[in-house]
Amino acid sequence: MKHIAAYALLVLGGKETPTADDVEKVLKEAGCKGDADKSKKLVEAMKGKKFDELATAGLAKMATMGGSGAPAAGGAKVAAAVAEEPKKEDEPEDVDMGGLFGDDDEY
Repeated sequence: MKHIAAYALLVLGGKETPTADDVEKVLKEAGCKGDADKSKKLVEAMKGKKFDELATAGLAKMATMGGSGAPAAGGAKVAAAVAEEPKKEDEPEDVDMGGLFGDDDEY
């Protein structure tokens, strides 16, 4: 998955056809250990294809899986409810510690 993410970052950065070395370089700069074989297989699989078209097709296919997309709509309602809730300010409480250090004498 990290190889695909690195490839996507390269495409979004303007490099239309990244190489396996490019993918490995991005992974290394991000502090990840890449797999050269996976990078090569990814680049070979992407040869002659546009990443954005594949991503769009994949998202369309995912939308058909598991129903009508209710989780996305439900998530939006929850986010709206959270956004509308006013923040309450905490008021300091006066707490009697009752001789915390063994001396019940008041000053």
